[in-house]
Amino acid sequence: MPTEAAPPSSPQPGVASLPAASREKARNWRQVTLLGGLISADSGEGSVVAVLFPALRAALGLPLAALGVLVGVGKLVGVVFGPFWVAVAQRYPRKNVLAVCAGLWGVWTVAAGFAQNYVQLLVLFTVAAVGVAGGGPLVNGLLADLFDDRTRGRAAGYMYGLSALATGLSGPLLGLLSEVEDGWRYGFFFAGALQILFGVLVLLFLRDPGVGASESPGATAAPAERALTWGRVRELLRNRSLLLICVQRLTTGQFVILSFGVTFLVDVRGFTNAQASYLTVVFAVAYFAGTLLGGLATDGIHRRDPRTGRVAAMQFTVFAYALGVCAVTQFAWPSLGAYLALFAVLAFVQGSTPGINRPLVMSVTLPEARSAAFALMLSAEAAGWALTTVLVGYIGDALGLQAAFLWVVVVLMLVNGAMLSLLYRTCPRDASDVRAELDRRAAAAGAGGA
Repeated sequence: MPTEAAPPSSPQPGVASLPAASREKARNWRQVTLLGGLISADSGEGSVVAVLFPALRAALGLPLAALGVLVGVGKLVGVVFGPFWVAVAQRYPRKNVLAVCAGLWGVWTVAAGFAQNYVQLLVLFTVAAVGVAGGGPLVNGLLADLFDDRTRGRAAGYMYGLSALATGLSGPLLGLLSEVEDGWRYGFFFAGALQILFGVLVLLFLRDPGVGASESPGATAAPAERALTWGRVRELLRNRSLLLICVQRLTTGQFVILSFGVTFLVDVRGFTNAQASYLTVVFAVAYFAGTLLGGLATDGIHRRDPRTGRVAAMQFTVFAYALGVCAVTQFAWPSLGAYLALFAVLAFVQGSTPGINRPLVMSVTLPEARSAAFALMLSAEAAGWALTTVLVGYIGDALGLQAAFLWVVVVLMLVNGAMLSLLYRTCPRDASDVRAELDRRAAAAGAGGA
């Protein structure tokens, strides 16, 4: 087996099973905390660019479009190397691969701090993104193996919320670096060191439960994870729900706000870089609240309407986000506090997304296909992130950031939300097929053991 799976323990005579189950559950939540910290560390290089771009632009003489190119190229790398790291994890333990690509690879983030010009920065930033690309699919595959379908929304919400909270709280610290000569370099040094630290922590403390560990006994008769080859891509895309989710992630404009929010407040609304950096704290706290409450609410909606509850929740968040972006970017507000309050509403809505779409993908794919499915979804997401940020950068140079936000975020997301109506048909059917296959495997395993 390619991953480090813990063998199931047999209950001992005279020992109650409930305390053991409680201990296992508590340990799983500790694993989620570690994974959330790792994701937060992985986002560090992106945070440095997003928060300190006004200072970095002044130091290296960059146009606004350079921000879009930096973010876009970094995300496009993930389209190729996300599946690559999943394939590597077929041959070596998942924990070790995750520690290398999402942790120890941080040496390249440190190296980006030594860049002397735009070309060097772009090359080193891109190489650093090669490793970060593996974190998303591998972490989400592990999350699916730690929690069952009833609690995955809450677990995903907690993990991504913890990550966003840690990332956002570091924003003002990064903002202060804008007032230090070459402060952006120290930002890269700090971000890379944090990645390396979490890589070591993953090696020491992460426990891989094994592929399909959260499913019912006997339901994982095909336990080996499957690599994302071209043949596997074609097979996965025959799953219409997964295909639609990938298209949705490809055409979402949500990530533009994360990349350009601080620069928008500086360039369009006239705040200083240090003032605008407080956006990251507000965004993080509200995003964290959204992940926790959104994950709980979505799990409750799913229990009441297991067929289409998550689809309805996702469609609602897309429309709400589009309207929120319109309010915060297309109208002038009297103070920084007003902008921060509106950005907080946006962050709360966006924070609910991981607790919806991650469990949705898990429900329509078999255990051995989930890491590959997440690699595909996150590759589509990375391509969409790249496309929208590059578009905003160039449109922003030509027409201004306000016009760029209107067309690339507001209009695009309204279309995106309408397209999600197709999932009301496909998700119930695909989820039912997955449950039927797992039941068939369990029955076959039971018959074989009789």
